[in-house]
Amino acid sequence: MTERTERAVGGAVERAVHAATHAVLSETADGRPGKAGDARPGTAGTRPVRAAEGASAGAAGRPSRAAGREDRGRSVPAGDALGEVTQPSRAAVAGEHAGAAGAVRGAGGAGRPEAEGASAPAGDAARPLRLGTRRSKLAMAQSGQIAQAVRELTGRAVELVEITTYGDTSREHLAQIGGTGVFVTALRDALLSGEVDFAVHSLKDLPTTQPEELALAAVPPREDPRDALVARDGLTLDRLPRGARVGTGSPRRMAQLNAYARSHGLQIETVPIRGNVDTRIGYVRSGELDAVVLAAAGLSRIGRSDEVTEFLSVDFVLPAPGQGALAIECPASNADLVAALAELDDPYTRAAVTAERALLAALEAGCSAPVGALADLSGEGQVVNEMRLRGVVGTTDGATLVQLSTTGPVPTSHGDAVALGRELASEMLAKGAAGLMGERVL
Repeated sequence: MTERTERAVGGAVERAVHAATHAVLSETADGRPGKAGDARPGTAGTRPVRAAEGASAGAAGRPSRAAGREDRGRSVPAGDALGEVTQPSRAAVAGEHAGAAGAVRGAGGAGRPEAEGASAPAGDAARPLRLGTRRSKLAMAQSGQIAQAVRELTGRAVELVEITTYGDTSREHLAQIGGTGVFVTALRDALLSGEVDFAVHSLKDLPTTQPEELALAAVPPREDPRDALVARDGLTLDRLPRGARVGTGSPRRMAQLNAYARSHGLQIETVPIRGNVDTRIGYVRSGELDAVVLAAAGLSRIGRSDEVTEFLSVDFVLPAPGQGALAIECPASNADLVAALAELDDPYTRAAVTAERALLAALEAGCSAPVGALADLSGEGQVVNEMRLRGVVGTTDGATLVQLSTTGPVPTSHGDAVALGRELASEMLAKGAAGLMGERVL
C-alpha cells in the first residue's frame, strides 16, 4: 500500500473514529427481543432495493473452479440492473445515523478530499466506474444502493459487473468448501486484474486478513445486525411445536439456537441448508421445514422484512462478526478512488466491526466457525463514550457455550478497536473456547 493511500485510508478513518466519539449518539442495537413490525435497531443508513427478477444466487452455471477460472457476467448500468430502485440519499448512506458523516468530513480538515476533488485519473474520468457484485438478488440490491451513493458522490456513472463465485454455484456446506470466504475470492480477483474498479461485499463474508493490494475503503452505516426467524403460521421460536425442524446454514446459529432450546425446555432439530433467500423461505412454505433463520439485514435490503415472524434477541443469539454491515473494497494503489469511497464510511460501524473481526481473528477461527460477536455503543446523555463487545463460541448441539463480554472506552483508532477484540478473545480462550470450534485456522 502506497504512502498516499495509507494517508487516505488510515489517517482519515482514525480521525473519523476519534471525532465520532463526540458526536450525537446514534440508534444502535439494544438487544431487545423483537417481533415482526418492531422498530429495527441500526437501520438508518440504507433502504431496501428490489433487484431484477430472476437474479438469485447460483443462477449462473456450474462451479467455475473446475475449469480453472471464475465465470464473468456482463456489465450493465447500475440503474438497469435493478428492477425498482428506492434510491438512498447521500446523507442516508454516508451517515445520517448520528451525524457521523458530518463528523467524518469535519475531522482534521485535510486528509479526506471532498468528492469533487477526489476524481479519477484524467484518462478514466469519462468512463463509468465498474462495481463488481455477486449475482444474487441480495448482492444486486445492496450493490445497487452503493452504486447510487457513489454516483451522487462522484458525478460519474456506475455500472454493475456481475460475477459468479464458487460459493454461489456449489451446493456443498460452507464449512466443507472454505467458509463464507468463497463468496469473496472471485470479486477480489476481478479487482486485482482491473476488470472492476471496486466491489461490495457482505462484511461477514470477508476473511479477517486484508490483502495489502486491496483497501477496505468504506464500511457504510450498519443495518439491523440481528438474526430473524421466518416460521410457518406466524410462530415465534418459543411457540414452535415439539420436534420442530429449523433450517440454517450457520454452525453459529445452530449452537445458540440449540443452547436456547435446552435452557427453555424446547425440543427443536436444527437442519443444515444452503440456497438463496427464496430457496430457504421456500422450505417453510412447502412444509419441509417449520422455520428458517436468516439475517435481518438481508431481508430488509430486498424488501422482505414483513415475512419475519420474530427478530431474535442478541441476548441469546449473537450475530456473526460484521453481520448487517457492508464492505467497499478497491485497489489500494488508486488513492483517489480510496478517498472518494471513504466518504461513505461510518466511524461507529467501522469501530464496532473492527473489534468483532479482531476477536474472530484472535480466536484463529474461520468465517464458518460457531463464533458470534457484537459490539455496541453507549453513552451518557447524548455523548458516545463506551463500547461493549460480546462474544460467544459453542458446540453446534448447544451443550457447551463460552460467552463473555468486555466494556471499554470507544476506540479512537483502528489499533484500539483491535485491542478490544483481542482482549476478549484471550479471555474466551482461557475459558476453553478453542476446544469448541472444531478445526481452527492456523
